[in-house]
Amino acid sequence: MAMTVHNVLPHFTAAFKSKSKTTPRQDSKRLNVNSVRCCQLATFDKRLITVSNGNDSLDICRVLNGMWQTSGGWGRIDRDDAVDAMLRYADAGLTTFDMADHYGPAEDLYGIFINRIRREGPPELLDKVRGLTKWVPPPVKMTSSYVRESINVSRRRMDVPSLDMLQFHWWDYSNPGYLDALKHLTDLKEEGKIKTVALTNFDTERLRIILENGIPVVSNQVQHSIVDMRPQQRMAELCELTGVKLITYGTVMGGLLSEKFLDTNLVIPFAGPPLNTPSLQKYKRMVDAWGGWSQFQVLLQTLKRIATKHGVSIPVVAVRYVLDQPAVAGSMVGVRLGLSEHIQDTNAIFSLALDEDDVNSIQEISKKGKDLLKVIGDCGDEYRR
Repeated sequence: MAMTVHNVLPHFTAAFKSKSKTTPRQDSKRLNVNSVRCCQLATFDKRLITVSNGNDSLDICRVLNGMWQTSGGWGRIDRDDAVDAMLRYADAGLTTFDMADHYGPAEDLYGIFINRIRREGPPELLDKVRGLTKWVPPPVKMTSSYVRESINVSRRRMDVPSLDMLQFHWWDYSNPGYLDALKHLTDLKEEGKIKTVALTNFDTERLRIILENGIPVVSNQVQHSIVDMRPQQRMAELCELTGVKLITYGTVMGGLLSEKFLDTNLVIPFAGPPLNTPSLQKYKRMVDAWGGWSQFQVLLQTLKRIATKHGVSIPVVAVRYVLDQPAVAGSMVGVRLGLSEHIQDTNAIFSLALDEDDVNSIQEISKKGKDLLKVIGDCGDEYRR
């Protein structure tokens, strides 16, 4: 059953009024928190969760295969090897793939992959596979025709009549065109071109405005890890009230949260593993903002003790911890298709149960880091500074 949402949003909303830089449209309506249904764990499979809003719903795997790594910078991707790898992930029960219009060939690979399943796979597998994509438009006028053609590009590339989920990103909040774009996306959903509308990298205030404008978003994809707990400070509260869920990325910090970087010293040049991918470089900057490499080593040592206790790896503990946070529906684990695989590790996440001592140990070291909400800002602000 969906949990009941207490009608306390007006008080929550008031706290943000003075901070908002964007004014809702004149026809915007007060958010009815009871109109958005919470996600529910599927009782028949703890891998799955349903994200929903009103009559819109989509079941996804709680650990998503992130395809940013197909965009370049992680090694050359061979098309056939990549599709074969996607089939292995799906066959192992990891059936949800996350991509974007700007992730190189990601959408095209999904199109080839889904057609392989249509031709060769059992019908029940086709029913379980989900392809989530993102649309990151330039700051131009969001007309109905422009939005429609942009979404049609993704539909053609992915070779699907309807996108399972379209996650929308907007660069500049001072331009209220994001509300126009979302209304047009909602129209396309009503036409059957999109099954669910979602967001990526929106902050708490803009999520509130979007919901008050009647846009039925089901989730917001944001950066969230043991190091970056910003989503739990403001965003999760609004999500808990409204039922909108979080899909997280950066949860293993590009691989920094792993045994590979345990007991290493990156302060000395060439002393540790190279930071040779865009994700490693990105999340090393987050480590620096949070507390530095020495503090991060204490965190890795703590996670290693917990991982050893449960017979799993550090990334498994890191993802499980975030999945257990309020409002989190799923977490991303990047896949380097055809280059390396971590199917066994990923599947271990579903059977791991952290106990109270584990959680307390992680919280103790996590809280010793800097408050990234004060350092960086709310969710997505790292892209708008």
